[in-house]
Amino acid sequence: MLPPVVAGVDGSSESLSAAAWAAREAVRRGRPLRLVHVWNWHPRGRDGEIATAAQRNLARRVLRAAQEHVRATCPEVRIHDEQVEGPATAALLKAAEGADLLVLGSRGLSGFTGFLVGSVALGVASKAGRPVVLVRAGEDAADEHLPAADGSASTRTGYRDVVLGIDVGDPCDEVIEFAFEAARLRHARLRAVHAWHVPWPVGLGPGEIALVNEPQRADEWLGFLQALLQVWRDKYPDVETLETVVEERATNVLVRAATGASLLVVGRHLAERPAGPRLGPVTHAAIHHVGCPVAVVPHR
Repeated sequence: MLPPVVAGVDGSSESLSAAAWAAREAVRRGRPLRLVHVWNWHPRGRDGEIATAAQRNLARRVLRAAQEHVRATCPEVRIHDEQVEGPATAALLKAAEGADLLVLGSRGLSGFTGFLVGSVALGVASKAGRPVVLVRAGEDAADEHLPAADGSASTRTGYRDVVLGIDVGDPCDEVIEFAFEAARLRHARLRAVHAWHVPWPVGLGPGEIALVNEPQRADEWLGFLQALLQVWRDKYPDVETLETVVEERATNVLVRAATGASLLVVGRHLAERPAGPRLGPVTHAAIHHVGCPVAVVPHR
């Protein structure tokens, strides 16, 4: 059987939104959906047995509610569910190992304060060996689509852009392929965005881009980006691709580019660092402040 799309559910509104998004993605990918609820194990003994029985009963209710919500919004998806013992981060990381991708919810606050993602979601996104998609509370199917001609929400229109945040100096095939495949599945345009800045003059050598004027620098970066993506445009000829380079902080560029997008795709290094696995500063900021679903794709 093909690896499933996995969604972690805990009964919250954000996890239900994540489960519904995961169901739609599973249909797009032709894969089953696996709903996972993590409950905390209690020590043996009478009190522990009572607490464990209560946790199992709660898990059944949470999974049943998630199934009902998913079937109401995406009846064609194939679903199975599972209860697993915690702690939550470790259990979800294990669930991700056999998944095509893992989907988790994040709690929406406001455009000024960003999104409260939570320690579990952050822990999973920073350590998982498979792509993790974070979905805000309130996300529904119409949010992925362009508005209708009269400006109203619709699921009958085309998909909004898939946005790829890319560092030309450190390109990653896994991240680029994920973005192109997401765009292909949606018949959406892929917008690849690279942020650049002028290096400090000290240490520049002959031929450095920073030695030319600003329009020329922008043209150079755009040429690099287009050349980098040419092999992927050849592999995905049906995906319309738009490359953009901007002289600004990467976080600002991604947040602005993802406004009105159906999905933002960013990368995370799998390599161990002295402080252990973690999200890079740009990815960390993006998942807190971007309104659309964010796919964090691990790469070497």
